[in-house]
Amino acid sequence: MEEKIILLNGKQIGYRKTGNGPTVVLVHGFGEDGRIWDNQYLNLKGYRFIIPDLPGSGLSSPVNGTSMEEMAEALYFLIQQEVIDEKIVLIGHSMGGYVSLSFVEKYPEMLSGFGLFHSTSYPDTDEKKKTRLKGIQFIKDHGSYEFLKTAIPNLYSPITKENHPQMIEEQLGRSHNFSPESLVSYYEAMIARKSTSFVLKDARCPVLFILGKYDTAVPLKDGLEQCKLPDFSYIHILENSAHMGMREEVKDANQILYNFLENIFKS
Repeated sequence: MEEKIILLNGKQIGYRKTGNGPTVVLVHGFGEDGRIWDNQYLNLKGYRFIIPDLPGSGLSSPVNGTSMEEMAEALYFLIQQEVIDEKIVLIGHSMGGYVSLSFVEKYPEMLSGFGLFHSTSYPDTDEKKKTRLKGIQFIKDHGSYEFLKTAIPNLYSPITKENHPQMIEEQLGRSHNFSPESLVSYYEAMIARKSTSFVLKDARCPVLFILGKYDTAVPLKDGLEQCKLPDFSYIHILENSAHMGMREEVKDANQILYNFLENIFKS
């Protein structure tokens, strides 16, 4: 695993790369960094993984105001440093899925396939926007870590909470370095984001959907609704997961990802 830093408009963008073979880009979600994918790149052989820290997360510089489109442009800049004359597969978790959809909208010719891992093309409902606005105020009043300490456990299923509480503690242990400005910027960007359902409808490459039975952030009903939009959908439900299937059901999640990649690159 190699960690790298590049500069975009004077700001750091950090990322990790490892492996050999066709290129797969794994994009993390809100309150995470690229390490959320550790169980994937360590176990999936035969591919080269590029794993960014989105602006505001991990090795990347904090942000004070951003949008899905701006983060997608940062992702494009990063990929341009590593990929020449090659199509990639892009997998986005949660907010990383929103960024990925913005990327696909602008650069569809760069993709052999893409996936939404506990993510959605639908914009926030009014209720969701109100919840995020309350979260923004909590972050401003109490700080980033206190907010994530409350939010992160809710991303895991009751099964995980009972049987693997250390998994949640481990993620919380990685959550101390977020600036309040970055988390607020993410929430504001999520509130402002448009519907990208048309990106799924227009997709000319296979699209992977991974859903969690216990997911409250992207409820199963909503997740299934969008699966009918692309011409070529691969749909999987993780029966013991909520919003963190790459950690909650590593073996099944990895098999799903591996099969999707094999179908794209080896068919």
